[in-house]
Amino acid sequence: MHIMPTTGVDAFAKGDILQVLLVAILFGFALSMVGPRCKPLIDLFDALTHAVFGVVNILMKFAPIGAFGAMAFTVGKYGITALGPLLKLILTFYVTCIAFVFVVLGLIAYGAGFSIWKFLRYIKEEILLVLAISSSEPAIPTLMAKLENLGCSKSLVGLVVPTGYTFNTDGTSIYMTLAALFVAQATNTPLTLGQQLTIFAVAVLTSKGASGVQGASFIALVATLTVIPSIPVAGMALILGIDRFMSMFRALINMVGNGVATVVVARWEKELDRQALAQRLA
Repeated sequence: MHIMPTTGVDAFAKGDILQVLLVAILFGFALSMVGPRCKPLIDLFDALTHAVFGVVNILMKFAPIGAFGAMAFTVGKYGITALGPLLKLILTFYVTCIAFVFVVLGLIAYGAGFSIWKFLRYIKEEILLVLAISSSEPAIPTLMAKLENLGCSKSLVGLVVPTGYTFNTDGTSIYMTLAALFVAQATNTPLTLGQQLTIFAVAVLTSKGASGVQGASFIALVATLTVIPSIPVAGMALILGIDRFMSMFRALINMVGNGVATVVVARWEKELDRQALAQRLA
């Protein structure tokens, strides 16, 4: 699979995402095994992460100018019908996200003893906030407070929600797989079933940690596409102009998924007041 790098630095120098992921995972396990002695290094990585995403955030502020130019050229040369495929991508993504919430998360919620409809109504203020700013991070404090009020223990909420915001990014995973396939189709790049499964597996991994800053998922998608060299990364420009519309639902699904997961984990660990859950949702 060409997954073992020649050296630790070689993977980063060549930009081979599979090798980078392997090094990162092994390094993470090593840091976890060593324990508190590695805290200064972890703090350094945390600071570097914020700095890198800060740079991405600055660059993304100029993205609307580039998107405007790209769309103006496309519409001017090929007509308004050229935007049809982009509209179909947005609608496909929205329908997929809605189906995921009410079918997948709905069944999970039903198995845990509560209604997904009532849960969504309970966190409606957070839903509106996320849709307005296209980021799920600002909704964390009020979401955690509402989950505690729902009957989940404070210690469990304090562990599961922040962890979920890093590792349980359902919306980002859906976005990255759909967007990668769209770019492949738009650039007439045929993909085998093995290549599609590779994109799926890598997207699930690279989506972790990409939800914290608006626009970070777009950058993570670029890294995912490098796994299949035949897909031109320049094709990402096709969806740059609609990234804002997709990031709304992307962030929303991330938040809803983590909220449902917290209640489910609380039930598993017997850290849930079921009477309070029923009363609050009613």
